[in-house]
Amino acid sequence: MKAHKKNSVTIEGYNFDGPFFNVQSLENRTGIYVILDDRPSGLTILDVGESTEIRNRIENHDRSFCWRRCATHRICVAVLYTTGWTTEHRLNLERRIRSKYRPTCGIR
Repeated sequence: MKAHKKNSVTIEGYNFDGPFFNVQSLENRTGIYVILDDRPSGLTILDVGESTEIRNRIENHDRSFCWRRCATHRICVAVLYTTGWTTEHRLNLERRIRSKYRPTCGIR
């Protein structure tokens, strides 16, 4: 995972928008989200998921307690909006990220 500039994070070859520190900055569109801890050593993945309504999902997420418990610094989110992708395509990328990074709060 590479943070490029303030508005782009590359994960598994995809340029995710972010990191965002305010949920209101997110669009309520289909996509994949990655919950991050903005540590001095770099961004660390806490969780990953997909949704048809990204902002609503993150605002009402059942694992947000885990994000707060496991974060050592500021929680932020990176988003890949996936207009035109099938649910299966989104799930495949989510599984690849989950498998590679083993997010603390994303164990299923």
